[in-house]
Amino acid sequence: MSRQAERSESTRAALIAAARELFAERGYAAVGTPEIVERAGSSRGAMYHQFKDKKDLFRAVYEQVQQEILQEVADTMAAEPPTDAMAVLEAGLHNFLLSCVDTERVRISLIDAPSVLGWQEWRAVDEKYGLGLVVAGLHNGIQSGVLRPDLDIRPLALMILATLGEAAMFIANADDPEAARAQTEPVVLALVNGLRTQPA
Repeated sequence: MSRQAERSESTRAALIAAARELFAERGYAAVGTPEIVERAGSSRGAMYHQFKDKKDLFRAVYEQVQQEILQEVADTMAAEPPTDAMAVLEAGLHNFLLSCVDTERVRISLIDAPSVLGWQEWRAVDEKYGLGLVVAGLHNGIQSGVLRPDLDIRPLALMILATLGEAAMFIANADDPEAARAQTEPVVLALVNGLRTQPA
């Protein structure tokens, strides 16, 4: 990477980090671009060279958060015995729901993102990062004979992803998010367990 490209990447990373802190602290609407630029130690010109506008910068922040959640869920699933397909799937679901009580992630991903990006784009990003992992978990379950083989994986994965989205919103908007997570997790696991070839 050339020195100029390194500087550009460093500037972009600093802007995303500064914006993420501020959006998490006060929410998208309460944060102005001059404040982001100042915290990043950058300039308005540099910001608009990297991002079209504040919404474009928010999208980059949101995608970063989604990438982190995806990596954590994937690591959790990989830590389970590969021969136990249900344990792998349930570990991923558990880890995802735990992320829904993280105040920074909740503010960015569940409170601001749907309104800032619009429902369609919000769902598209959600699918971009989450769908593949859900498909992999279901495929593993079907291949191992634990899950029913007669259901098409893609529509099933989309239904599970939508269920997780609703569960996340329920947790995020609850007065006590941890209590809501504890209520929600058994319900989500029960739905997935209903897909077993021999329901538990």
